[in-house]
Amino acid sequence: MQIKEISKKDFKKVIQFAIKGMHFEEYLKNRFILNAYGRYFWYLEYTNATQVLSAYEENELLGVLVVDMKDEPKPYKSFWKSVYVKFVDVIQNLFFGGGVMPYNTANKEMYAKYTELYKPDGEIRFLAANPDSKVKGVGTFLLNELARIKQGKEIYLYTDTNCTYQFYEHRGFERIGEQNVVLELQGDVDLKCLMYRKKL
Repeated sequence: MQIKEISKKDFKKVIQFAIKGMHFEEYLKNRFILNAYGRYFWYLEYTNATQVLSAYEENELLGVLVVDMKDEPKPYKSFWKSVYVKFVDVIQNLFFGGGVMPYNTANKEMYAKYTELYKPDGEIRFLAANPDSKVKGVGTFLLNELARIKQGKEIYLYTDTNCTYQFYEHRGFERIGEQNVVLELQGDVDLKCLMYRKKL
């Protein structure tokens, strides 16, 4: 595996990594809405990133890690991607406002408690590997690269029980917050929001 700059032609792959890996299909049954939300999610994370680490084997994308480090420039800002994110935000609040609000509120409350004890240097906003790849250890490879270039930094991340949160626990992340929520989307979704931290 090698760390390379992500190719824009691979954005569609990353969106599918997110949809499958984060089980968005359990919240959104309509295929068009599912793909639109996957694109929204990727654009939101990508445009707020200070660094995007991509793992490739030759020219095959295996996984992506997106971080937002405090006081660092955000080189991936894009007018059109930001317009797309804002547009979907409006639609989301109109149709699913009551559904996503508990998730956002839980994360804000956990962050407030976390920052009473720690001073974060950055956030892992997105980590996804190709769920269909036979190559193992992609997520660990990306985290190790992050630790190499940001050694000594305090980082945190949000996840939930619908994702593979155990991955972080097995790699030395400390769970510092959890809250049960019910998302009112296309049917009620019971989740536990989780927050983790680690000094790299």
